[in-house]
Amino acid sequence: MDISSLYNVSSGVIQNAIKDNTYDTSIAGAGNTDVFASFLDSAVKSLNSTNAYISDAEDEQMRLALGETENTHDLTIALQKASTALQYTVAVRDKFLESYRTIMNMQI
Repeated sequence: MDISSLYNVSSGVIQNAIKDNTYDTSIAGAGNTDVFASFLDSAVKSLNSTNAYISDAEDEQMRLALGETENTHDLTIALQKASTALQYTVAVRDKFLESYRTIMNMQI
């Protein structure tokens, strides 16, 4: 599978895979541990950034509620970023669980 045509995708995982050229399509091999570790590290970073977006949105809500700012535009942007990041994280989690269930139901 060639992912080099996905330059316009904003996902950091895809961009890092293109830059690092560590994407390995073989099922057996010594490099798979590194690929999985890289994928797991990217997933943790994605969760951390989702948490940061949610925290930023909560901070903007508090600033508006306390009267420190009257700019609702920043609040709207922060809420939308948090919502989009959370939707993406949930979608990735759902696909991961679906894959896990498929693997567990395989006959040996």
